[in-house]
Parts: sequence; C-alpha cells; structure tokens
Amino acid sequence: MTTLDDLHAKLDGNERLAADLKRVNGDPGAVAALFPAAGRKYGREPLTDGWSTDEAARALLLAAVPPEQVGDIYRYGDTAEKLAVLKALPLLPIGPSAVPLLEDALRTNDTRLVEAALGPYSDHLDQEAWRQAVLKCVFMGVALNKINRLSERADPELGAMLRAFADERHAAGRDMPPDALALLDQLKEA
Repeated sequence: MTTLDDLHAKLDGNERLAADLKRVNGDPGAVAALFPAAGRKYGREPLTDGWSTDEAARALLLAAVPPEQVGDIYRYGDTAEKLAVLKALPLLPIGPSAVPLLEDALRTNDTRLVEAALGPYSDHLDQEAWRQAVLKCVFMGVALNKINRLSERADPELGAMLRAFADERHAAGRDMPPDALALLDQLKEA
C-alpha cells in the first residue's frame, strides 16, 4: 500500500505544495481554500499506484490537519475531493472515526466513491455493512477485485446473499457478473 512518505517523495520538489503544507501546518483552517484548488494548483497527472497528483497533494494536506477536520472536508467536497479523502483515510491517524464517511460514500451511485470506500480503510466496517457493500458492488458492476481483503472477509452469509441475488437476476433473465459467480464458487468450496 502507498504511504504518505511515498506520496511526499513523489511530490518532492513541488514548491507550491511545500509552501501550502507549511501554511496549513501553521493554520489548519487554510486547508478549506487549498483542498478544493488542488487540481488546478498541483495538476491531475497520474502519479503512482492509482494516485493522481491532486489526490496525493490532498492526502498530504489532510495529514497536516487535525483528524476532526477530515469529516467536514469530505462533507463539503465535490466528488474528486471526496474520492481523495476516501483514498487517504487508511494513511491518516484517524482510527474508526471516519466510518460515517464510508457509509455516506456507499449510499451514492457513484462507482468511484463506492470502490474507494471499499479500499483498505473498509476494514473498519462491521461485517454486516461490509457484506451489503459487496452486494452493492455486484449490483453496480464494480469489479470485485477492487475490494480490499475480499477473499479473507467473504463468509457463508455473503454467499447466501449473493445466491439470492443471483436467483433474482436469473428469474429476471439477467446474468450475474463473472467475478460474482467466481466468488460464489469460491464460497461454495469453503
């Protein structure tokens, strides 16, 4: 998994970001203006391991503010900003306090937010909420290989939920995604 140090190293030499991080360290409230402007200020180029430049910069900005500010930054952000927060959560010393942000993302119909909500920080979701999120991914067509620790967390109850969903889809003349069928097969063998 990418770390804050990795992201910082990739953005080393970005003088605008260095100045902005110094500013946020002195005044955490400054993040309210800097966070939305990250794409324009630092660029949106692909950077490393699925991170773009603006997402990496936003993660570093989040790391510079008190953890209690993260919820508001997510809440008032646009989709790109919310996505950056969700991706940054496992890198922040925030513990399970940001689970409501995952729950919010999982209520959306934006596949990018749902996928990001099921990244490494999803370990903080209880098993029932996690199962519902996996089922939502199947329904929305989110690739199941994007779900953190899917094989480890999948259990017979998830298998029963997926079988019931497969039966509904079959009755409606619709196919199940191949990755969901593969997961069902894996759960039958367990």
